[in-house]
Amino acid sequence: MRTTTISSLDFDHDVRHARRAADEGPVIITDKGEPAYVLLRHDLNCRLVGEDPTILELLAQPGGEDLDFDLPRPPSGIFRPGDLS
Repeated sequence: MRTTTISSLDFDHDVRHARRAADEGPVIITDKGEPAYVLLRHDLNCRLVGEDPTILELLAQPGGEDLDFDLPRPPSGIFRPGDLS
């Protein structure tokens, strides 16, 4: 994983470059020479903070339409028929 450092001025002028660099690893954006922000791909951020992807994110990935998953079953007796009287 490669870390890239760019100034906030360069970031403002070429966001596309920063996004491409973020595909390779974190991009540190400096303000007055000091690290101020970090640009990360969403999937990398989720791995770093330990979040599992949502079902929507999994289905949006290439090949996601072929994803198999089992829905959890609710405990028995949790649902009752509604009283419509």
